[in-house]
Amino acid sequence: MSKTYHLWTIGCQMNEADSRHLGSQLEALGYRAVEAADNADLVVLNTCVVRQQAEDKAVGRLSSLQSVKARRPDMVVGLMGCMVGMREAPRLRKQFPFVDVFMPPSDAGPLLDFLAERGGVDESVALEARARAIRDAIQDEEHVLPALRRGVTVTANVPVVLGCSHACTFCVIPYRRGAERSVPRERVLQEVRALVEQGVREVMLLGQIVDRYGLDLPGNGDLADLLRDVAAVDGLHRVRFLTSHPNWMTDKLLDTVAEADKICPHIEVPVQAGNDEVLAAMRRGYTAARYRDLIARIRARIPHAAINTDIIVGFPGESAEQFEDTYRLLEDLRLDKIHIAKYSERPKTLAARSLPDSVPADEKERRRKRLEDLHAEVLADKNRRYRGRVVTILVEALQRGRWRGRTPDNRLVFFEHDRDLSGRLVDVRVTWTGPFSLRGELARPRTAAHGLPPLTAVSPG
Repeated sequence: MSKTYHLWTIGCQMNEADSRHLGSQLEALGYRAVEAADNADLVVLNTCVVRQQAEDKAVGRLSSLQSVKARRPDMVVGLMGCMVGMREAPRLRKQFPFVDVFMPPSDAGPLLDFLAERGGVDESVALEARARAIRDAIQDEEHVLPALRRGVTVTANVPVVLGCSHACTFCVIPYRRGAERSVPRERVLQEVRALVEQGVREVMLLGQIVDRYGLDLPGNGDLADLLRDVAAVDGLHRVRFLTSHPNWMTDKLLDTVAEADKICPHIEVPVQAGNDEVLAAMRRGYTAARYRDLIARIRARIPHAAINTDIIVGFPGESAEQFEDTYRLLEDLRLDKIHIAKYSERPKTLAARSLPDSVPADEKERRRKRLEDLHAEVLADKNRRYRGRVVTILVEALQRGRWRGRTPDNRLVFFEHDRDLSGRLVDVRVTWTGPFSLRGELARPRTAAHGLPPLTAVSPG
């Protein structure tokens, strides 16, 4: 009987990609994924510490596993991700002595070594050889993923820039994921080709500042070059990328998005605040006026682009007047999606060391709610214009009896149909709109495109 594993993941798309890689490696070693942690032979928690709430959830999960581990001492417990970071393992080992292995972000090596050493005499030799073969293949940039974790078949995240060297004063990522480094172009393309062979139809190229791709690899090309290469992979329908930074978004990149059909007109470019003094305290490196100019430049080159942003409310020292600058910026720009976070002090960041967390919690929540209300109002108005229009979506999955997919500009669409449409590009006529999703009816399935098999019936389950 094969051994089983359970992966719990919280946080960003980079963590999701790391978990997919780990799951693929475990399945290559004969492990099988299960939904219940209590019954698994191996449990790995892939953690996030960007916000205190995410770290608290990881600690809660660890606490619940302690009693399971006491009952089942042979179960292997692993901790992975930003909670471990590059140098936190010694401290965490004292705090959570029941955890068997600690893994930095994007590095499954410590777990593979632990599993090899834990095996029997003969099995250990074989397991270690297989584990090291996988690790060596990754380092040699020739790794082809053997499997996707738990049946993910339509979309996948592909890291292309690991770590970050920008060091905004509020951000813990440079301390936990290390310095910025690009993944070589051929390794990215090999992973994308392998994913397409397994049924993936859309990839998201990831980086903390994805626009800086290739700057550390002379002769490798930049993000615009990589996007064109990925878009040329046969069988792939769509390519996305995130997250961008206002200082690094070039006209070449924007022109590439505008000209290439497969590259989605979906731009994620965080502003974080709309007041210049707050932006300077954050060490973002631009002004609100420069950000406004960037949005105008994007819209001039890609008029149909959806532009998303991130905002932090209640940054240390942010006054009511400074917050109003942020509100006015968003009111004026009418962006397509806003990820709003209340400032959360993170250990070792410059803000935590030098800027008192001066905005009360209830005021942070008031500011968050004001932006959330504005966001919903803007989105409802923007989405209303889609009513009666036909949009093309890539169908991702069946959810509560409805098919779910997204438009090229990343609007979420639901519709009903009694055939299996997963992974297909279909046209949907929009019949209802809300601030955060659209609903419609199938207008025309593109059944002959891309050599896809005939439609088959599916249970609405």
